[in-house]
Amino acid sequence: MAMHRILGAGLALRLLRVAGRRGRGCPARLLPGPAGGRAPAADVPPCREAPRGLGPGLLPLLAALAWSSRPAPAEQEQERERQGAGAGGAAAGDAEAEIIQLLKRAKLCIMKDEPAEAELILHDALRLAYKSDNKKAITYTYDLMANLAFIRGQLENAEKLFKATMSYLLGGGMQQEDNAIIEISVKLATIYAAQNRQELALAGYEFCISTLEEKIEREKELSEDTLSVEEKANTHLLLGMCLETYARYLLFSKQPSQAQRMYEKALQIAEEILGERHPQTIVLLSDLATTLDAQGRSDEACVHAQRASDLARQVEHPELHVLLSNLAAVLMHRERYAQAEEIYQEALKRAKLKRDEVSVQRIREELAGLSRKRRPLS
Repeated sequence: MAMHRILGAGLALRLLRVAGRRGRGCPARLLPGPAGGRAPAADVPPCREAPRGLGPGLLPLLAALAWSSRPAPAEQEQERERQGAGAGGAAAGDAEAEIIQLLKRAKLCIMKDEPAEAELILHDALRLAYKSDNKKAITYTYDLMANLAFIRGQLENAEKLFKATMSYLLGGGMQQEDNAIIEISVKLATIYAAQNRQELALAGYEFCISTLEEKIEREKELSEDTLSVEEKANTHLLLGMCLETYARYLLFSKQPSQAQRMYEKALQIAEEILGERHPQTIVLLSDLATTLDAQGRSDEACVHAQRASDLARQVEHPELHVLLSNLAAVLMHRERYAQAEEIYQEALKRAKLKRDEVSVQRIREELAGLSRKRRPLS
């Protein structure tokens, strides 16, 4: 049976190459939380090496990064505070400016597929944040470090860092229903799922979804003076992220009918807020097709997979080759072998141009399986 590939868009699409690595890296030693006061910078290890190793892809984990709706609050607030600081705050402003530059460099390294260098820069940023006693910078740097460990497959380290970030946020007065807390919670749930800690994973997903649904219902009637349209949209997008991530977990747990319901809700949110031509919407459409196909509903799946591929062509989707491969798999299940082979061959060509070796290998295996199906019985 041909295998579909489940996608994650947004930030995840830009980090797919990084996701194939399971480098050990240098784990960050967690420093005292808000109640513990400032810790000396020397407590953060120098971490001058971050070995890499090849490992299985982490596409299921990347689902939680696919809907990046939360801005960079630490950078924005620090920049505003730095601009408004008087002469007495010049030193603090200089430290904040340096931290901001380090964080920007770290994120650029991630985008350039240089995770080891990003890790080193983030350690430098964390040391400086502790030295200047900048709690917002400490929190935001921990968050970035956690995300980096997350996409590199360093799950235990990511869990500790996410919990440290959450501790700082809650210690600073943030409520459990705040979007930042929910975003971290869904990533923790995904880590638990990857570690086969199923009870914790399910509790985490259900907490995130139910909390956001209740929050959205309460905020529905609030005026724009109280809560902006953008803030409401961000909460809806975060719910979409949680639904998609939970759907992915359900599908990998061989619960396709439950996964289908989650995907349908996530797709509705994406279409309403992002539009049908947005890369994330297209990905969800293809993933819904995969879920329907897993239930033997190939006719319905084909409609969605074809629509996703058509839209992907129109917007020059960066993962078009994977979307085409998904469509070909559905066509093969409908025994439309000639059409499936044609689309697989196009997907293979595009995967080679993208230098996506994982997809190249997968598509070749699917073509081999297709060839066996077409071979007359002797």
